[in-house]
Amino acid sequence: MEELPEKYLLGIYLFNEEEFFECHDVLEELWADTMGESRLFIQGLIQAAVAMFHFGNENLGGARKMYHSAVEKLQQYPSPYMGIDLLRFLVDFEHCFQELLDAGTTYPQGVELRDDRVPIIRLAEDDDQA
Repeated sequence: MEELPEKYLLGIYLFNEEEFFECHDVLEELWADTMGESRLFIQGLIQAAVAMFHFGNENLGGARKMYHSAVEKLQQYPSPYMGIDLLRFLVDFEHCFQELLDAGTTYPQGVELRDDRVPIIRLAEDDDQA
């Protein structure tokens, strides 16, 4: 597996520490310097962090909008991608947002980010090395 950029790994760490705004900042710096197919992927991760940030701050409309934007981008990539178990992340991300998604386009009452549903970005296992 190729070496992953330091800012990318820091962004993953910050996401997993639930420092979503800081994760967004770090990954946005990386995104600005990235060309090629991974640029859209990194943008999807940024949007996932922003979705989590909005959800945690009870901006449910913004959270739902960013959730859909993130998933639209991330689901275009194979799993694993850039070292991430992307399939597992997308399943966990959807589980986190399920109550908000179930509300459809209405503004749900009593829906909040639940600590036990916050997704973690897991690095894929490296057992496919020849």
